Amino acid sequence: MRNGFREVSLVTLTYNVQGVFEILGAYIGHRHSEAVSLGGRPCPSVAIAILGLLPLACFGQKSTVNLEGRSVDPLQSEAGQVRVMIFLRRDCPISGRYAPTIQRISAQHQNGTRFYLVFPDKSESASDIREYLREFHYQIPALRDLKHDLVKQAHAQVTPEAAVFDRKGVLLYHGRIDDLYHSFGRARLQPTTHELEDAIEAALAGHSPTKSEVPGVGCYISDLE
Repeated sequence: MRNGFREVSLVTLTYNVQGVFEILGAYIGHRHSEAVSLGGRPCPSVAIAILGLLPLACFGQKSTVNLEGRSVDPLQSEAGQVRVMIFLRRDCPISGRYAPTIQRISAQHQNGTRFYLVFPDKSESASDIREYLREFHYQIPALRDLKHDLVKQAHAQVTPEAAVFDRKGVLLYHGRIDDLYHSFGRARLQPTTHELEDAIEAALAGHSPTKSEVPGVGCYISDLE
């Protein structure tokens, strides 16, 4: 004991809620922390806030966030619009190749639709993604899918890949943007089919697209941890 406090190495701190309670409770004592109740268990809010751990320790890691770190659920926040998600990875060359096409499709379908760029690689920081957006001149909102919730809802398997949800949030299409690539590293001069645009136009017209799923060519999302 030193000065009435138990010596605890802060290196042992984890983002486990119970562990944070026990360690901080031992270190500063409950009489030095303002407790708030979370599911019947006290949360030493002041102590954790000082260490910058309050969001993770008391509320758990967020699953889908924007680049400011705020939670976002695109299927709830934009109800009444057709939602289009484009899954991308910074390290995937095919993702970069599709940037002009994605921006063109987004610009041509501004009425009644909401586009999102979804980054499923949790190792890509918000600053990394901002740099990527600047490099390719994107003006489309970007999301970090930290726990792959959107990946699961969209049945996404590779990047780049698109998903189109109707105004009620029902998945109408998922798969490739077009058929520019017929295998990894092998591309046509011009695409001959345009699955994403067809799906968007069908969704805006209130009916299902002819194709609901077409496998994409790109970098596998399953490779990510």
